[in-house]
Amino acid sequence: MSSATTAKPASNPAPDGWTEMSDEQLLLAYRSDGADGAFEALVRRYERELYSYLFRYLGDAEMAEDAFQAAFLQVHLKRDQFEEGRSFRPWLYTIATNQSIDAQRRNRRHRILSLDRRSESEEGSPSGSLADLLVGCEPEAGLNLERDERRQWVRQAVLDLPEQLRGAVILVYYQGFKYREAADVLAIPVGTVKSRLNAALHKLSDSWQASHADES
Repeated sequence: MSSATTAKPASNPAPDGWTEMSDEQLLLAYRSDGADGAFEALVRRYERELYSYLFRYLGDAEMAEDAFQAAFLQVHLKRDQFEEGRSFRPWLYTIATNQSIDAQRRNRRHRILSLDRRSESEEGSPSGSLADLLVGCEPEAGLNLERDERRQWVRQAVLDLPEQLRGAVILVYYQGFKYREAADVLAIPVGTVKSRLNAALHKLSDSWQASHADES
């Protein structure tokens, strides 16, 4: 506790001061001093990114908004459980993912939107869109319509994936999480993240080949 006190930021910096602090410093300021400005800065920092994730996970704007509010309520309630030295972002995503799962179970709704955005290429995670990876090659010039149809097919096919596989796909292929980060969010080993992604790709590939058999 003494080390936390030493590293503790000022209780009430100027409004712009919050933006210069790391996520972890903001949570520490809120936990130690009850600095509402620090908590509000965290909410503002993640409102677009996290809401976008929740909307794509749940497929419903109202449910996503409710899950967002519930996630930050849990951040407030569990602030004392946050371990020093841990990264805030994966911890937040773990909470948000659990809120999404609870929301789905309560509402019996299983939809995901917009998985066609290409993920950033970074070490420790796959690059390229899920649709292009599934088919195994880029479409030839002039075949944009076929490419759009392919992406639409992938979006629909992902709806049928089991929840565990679907969660790994969203985190890695849309949110751009590295394998280790996704493992932290899902509270599973890195190897399990990879195996779930492989299983998802095999299922999607089998479905693709079955549904496009007449085109061969």
